[in-house]
Amino acid sequence: MGAPSSTDYSHSGLSRFAGSGCAGLLELLGFHPIDTVAKRLMSNTKPIFVPGTPKAEGFANLNHVIFKDAHTKSFFGKYASLFPGLGFAAGYKITQRIYKYGGQPYAKDFLNTNCRSFFTNTFGEKTGKTVMHATAGSIVGIGEVALLPLDVLKIKSQTNPETLKGRGIIALIREEGFGLYRGGMWTAARNAPGSFALFGGAAAVKEYGFGLKDYNQATFLQNFCASIGGAVASITVAAPLDVVKTRIQNRPFDAPESGMSIIRNMIRNEGVGAFFKGLTPKILVVGPKLIFSFTVAQQLIPIFHDAFESAGLTKSNSSL
Repeated sequence: MGAPSSTDYSHSGLSRFAGSGCAGLLELLGFHPIDTVAKRLMSNTKPIFVPGTPKAEGFANLNHVIFKDAHTKSFFGKYASLFPGLGFAAGYKITQRIYKYGGQPYAKDFLNTNCRSFFTNTFGEKTGKTVMHATAGSIVGIGEVALLPLDVLKIKSQTNPETLKGRGIIALIREEGFGLYRGGMWTAARNAPGSFALFGGAAAVKEYGFGLKDYNQATFLQNFCASIGGAVASITVAAPLDVVKTRIQNRPFDAPESGMSIIRNMIRNEGVGAFFKGLTPKILVVGPKLIFSFTVAQQLIPIFHDAFESAGLTKSNSSL
């Protein structure tokens, strides 16, 4: 066991809650339409641009996949169609960011207090610190399965809204029960390496790119660069399982399909490349939302901490 080093500094639980919650809210308002586009592209099983057919036909297919029934509407009508299930999305995204960005420091503090010597002796001082941050992220990522019902409802509202028509959230929970946790193992399998890469990649940039001793003292630019490294690593590592998870969750409630069945059909009908469907647009378009929210959370948590300390609402190293 090892004691925390003098450079390890914990923000209050209240500041973690406020900073990560604001990051989730701002991300939702700015990036929900982009998330909808990515989910619909990942859920599409038919080729969009077919060799030998006119490009115009391919763009028409793309228009239909992205905007669904609103593909013939005006620009504003199409844009509005990218906000299905906003209530589900709000509940999920804000809760997820509070849990993930606010919870990882707790897991890191626990590992730092109880397992620091193991990481240091196994990986060395610098690498051990980075791996510890990554491991804490992975632990929190696995626990994120608890939020799966909200994620399922959000994805269905984005990709298969017909299954939700006329059904309130209470009725859905009562009727579907544990069916809302369908794909839970695949979600955990995706989140473990994805969150490991997110927090580990960000820590590696701060440690090796900027030589920071205390990651909490990073500037906005350093947090931004660290978020880019973590987000790109996370999205790439999690991409194959993310496609499988999305296809499990967007199936109708009365016609579920197992993950292994989906994988077999993807390989047989679409090829191995199907596991990376949407990766490029996800890195280029969805990636920024993760970079944005992660940067904002890392930036706001210290600001809220200082403000709450000054107001006497918290004391150093206090928790909620």
